[in-house]
Amino acid sequence: MSTAPGVDAPGTTPSTGAAIVRAAAALAAELAAGGWLTPDWADAWDRVDREAFLPERVWVPAHDGYHRLDRTTDPARWRTLVHTDTALITQVEDGTRAPEFSLRPTSSASMPRMVASMLALLDAHEGHRVLEIGTGVGISAALLATRLGDDAVASIELDPVVAADARAALHRAGHHPHLTVGDGTHGSAERAPYDRLLSTFSVHTIPHAWITQTRPGGRIVTPWGSALYNGVLLVLDVDADADSGPRASGRVVGDAAFMWERGQGVRGAVMDTVSEQDPGVPGSTTLDPRLVIDDRDAAFCVGVFVPGVRRSVGRPPGAAPGDDEFTLWLVDADTRSWACVDHTPGTDVSVTAAHGPRPILAEVEAALTWWIDHGRPERTRFGLTATSNGQTPWLDDPSNPLPAGKSRPDTRP
Repeated sequence: MSTAPGVDAPGTTPSTGAAIVRAAAALAAELAAGGWLTPDWADAWDRVDREAFLPERVWVPAHDGYHRLDRTTDPARWRTLVHTDTALITQVEDGTRAPEFSLRPTSSASMPRMVASMLALLDAHEGHRVLEIGTGVGISAALLATRLGDDAVASIELDPVVAADARAALHRAGHHPHLTVGDGTHGSAERAPYDRLLSTFSVHTIPHAWITQTRPGGRIVTPWGSALYNGVLLVLDVDADADSGPRASGRVVGDAAFMWERGQGVRGAVMDTVSEQDPGVPGSTTLDPRLVIDDRDAAFCVGVFVPGVRRSVGRPPGAAPGDDEFTLWLVDADTRSWACVDHTPGTDVSVTAAHGPRPILAEVEAALTWWIDHGRPERTRFGLTATSNGQTPWLDDPSNPLPAGKSRPDTRP
């Protein structure tokens, strides 16, 4: 809720209003102390109350799934989590009938530290026009409007229910940015061009509309990833290339595990593709499958080289915590292909099996070999250049693209 320090929000008692102001300021102070909040955004965070944008019912991520939390039944815990640096699920595909562990989140309020970091990377200044892709609960739109003014901010949301709730919350808080309902992958041409574009969901492929609707010299900040690794955060600067037209190019700046854009997400369990009646073609490998599971840099690189492949890990029944015996499953649902690698501690060769037309295991082996041969580069050494002709990942510099034939950027719409 947008209120000046010490001023009570409409409809609250003085003590409640003062508590809200203190809670918002305390969260801002926590973010600043952790290095997430830059000084130019401090005032906006002091004035925007996260509580005003969260629904009565949320789901809290936990090691065994998502636990429902209702403000009406546990108001103290609800308020505590709202005013701390915690991601909260605000919409699920089935919040009443499905078991808690099987819920599929479809909208969320991101961790405040991630919101603050992305806004800082956006580098928006007075006079800039900003397009937010994915309004969500409306917190980022409120922060942008507080800092830049309502007329400078446009936000688009695919889900009409989520959009209506965000609009109501923003209006109650005194904010009136330009809000629309639609497919954010098409951008929002009505108010283009923009100086800055911020996406609040992950994509495999940078939509070209984002590039054409951003001014040359402008910036795009978006989560990006692969089916294997979700994900990282990209900061792309836009310019006009004489040959390819508008392009966006920039590097990975850190991790950012966001929900997928709904058209690019993958439904269904990984193991749905594996047929128990088909044992697959047997084989072996000398590459360590633990790299794909435990090493984030390796997993990221493999995901870039081997798009569309997801993973799952199976362990023997009754395995104790810390046991290092497992099976790595790699699956491409589109081609109904899979591969598995059985890892046994103390052995240098792992038994494998594969099925389907796509040689998943060979692709993963080639990706890991490339990664090892190039000194095991960290994921922040990678970047991406996107044009109307597609997108090209690179290492260290756009002049050093990943090798053709190995790098197969995911070009699903």
